[in-house]
Amino acid sequence: MSRIGKAPIAIPAGVTVKVSGDVVTVKGPKGELSQKINPDLQITVEDGQLTLARPSDDREHRAQHGLYRALIHNMVVGVSEGYRKEMELVGVGYRAAATGQVLELSLGYSHAIYIKLPPEVKVEAKSERNKNPLIILESDDKQLLGQVCAKIRSLRKPEPYKGKGIKFVGEIIRRKSGKSASAK
Repeated sequence: MSRIGKAPIAIPAGVTVKVSGDVVTVKGPKGELSQKINPDLQITVEDGQLTLARPSDDREHRAQHGLYRALIHNMVVGVSEGYRKEMELVGVGYRAAATGQVLELSLGYSHAIYIKLPPEVKVEAKSERNKNPLIILESDDKQLLGQVCAKIRSLRKPEPYKGKGIKFVGEIIRRKSGKSASAK
């Protein structure tokens, strides 16, 4: 049986879970999220815990058991604590500025890049002297936040020679030596 699917989800105080048909709605202090799930799976909410059960050991049911448990868990954590990602711009002249829901990036191209972010994502740009600029993104939806981060990162991925580009804070870039360091 799925180890992830078997684990119950603890529902913290202030978070309500409502199941209507095949849609699970989670509401908490940070927002409200809903997810459509496979109608074959049974969801029970009791004693502050949510559990998922599958009807059979079919390959599809086994796969979806763990998947939907993880998605619901991410929703519960998102509406209670929220998610936060920090990205760092490494490179000479790389800058970021946030005005409302628009993020302006200068990444060494001939033009500035403007990205309009969804209203569920809060953005903040920090620039300190002698430090790389930071972009801080916060949201209650983990999937949407990851998708926005991937889009921003795809504009200038970190390259392996000098490490220039947009990377996550704490991410380690595997570096390569240049052609001058090759063996003779």
